[in-house]
Amino acid sequence: MPQNKIIKRVGIITKRNIEGKEKFIRKIVAYLKRKNLEIILDTNACKLFRKIEGCKKTQILSKADLVITMGGDGTLLKTARRVSRRKILVLGVNFGTLGFLTECKPDRTIDCLNKVFDKQFHVDKRSLLRTTIYRQGNKIATYLALNDAVINQGAFARLITMDLEVDNRKITKISADGLICSTPTGSTAHSLSAGGPIVHPKIQGLVISPICPSSLSMRPIVMPDNKQVTVTIETKRRDESAIIGLTLDGQDMMVLRYGDKIKFRRSSRNLYMIRTGNKYFKVLRQKLHWGDFN
Repeated sequence: MPQNKIIKRVGIITKRNIEGKEKFIRKIVAYLKRKNLEIILDTNACKLFRKIEGCKKTQILSKADLVITMGGDGTLLKTARRVSRRKILVLGVNFGTLGFLTECKPDRTIDCLNKVFDKQFHVDKRSLLRTTIYRQGNKIATYLALNDAVINQGAFARLITMDLEVDNRKITKISADGLICSTPTGSTAHSLSAGGPIVHPKIQGLVISPICPSSLSMRPIVMPDNKQVTVTIETKRRDESAIIGLTLDGQDMMVLRYGDKIKFRRSSRNLYMIRTGNKYFKVLRQKLHWGDFN
């Protein structure tokens, strides 16, 4: 289990803009040096140090035993999409605003790290979504996502027609502004805004949420995550500027075409997030105001 992993190399991945956070990053690096750990910095953070060379983020994920992300949820999402099959521990430090995934505040980082090295933590195993695009029968791209994959459109307010299949069996035809396939982790992101359910991250499922469907009976559904969900784009665009796009975790985007097949399934890879307390429902209440009657 990742809890018993011996930590020798610690990687630090930061958000692009670390202005005002330089002192904090130097403090964490000094702490790790006192622990006699090998430190691997990304090419952004290494600019703060003279004798430490920077590495690409994929290199850090291939070498480190523990990775500390310093940014917001977006930094953690980007890191998750780069993980390999190695069981790397990830601790998210929140420099952002929401901090739904990155629960460790900067002023508590040393305390969190002390608990990590004293084995006083648990590992939150989060599933990743694998999205593959096929065009004219050929696989053209594969992506990972921690939160979701969203099929949507640009400035044109026209419905998209899509065929929905599960394990190669046709289920229904959807006419909507778009469609979201999310992991349980992503159920509290875009899917929730589209009327989808909150799904506890320990549930093994995929959430399919139509965006503004033309039929009131077309409701979100939670599928077992051992199923493969296939969406086929059945809408032709006369105007080239009226694009249909696929967005991963709200960050990476690819243009879709008529006839494209987008296959969703649970990835064989996982994200192993460090937690120093059981705060899931507390975060729901504080960050999303779940159950708040005031």
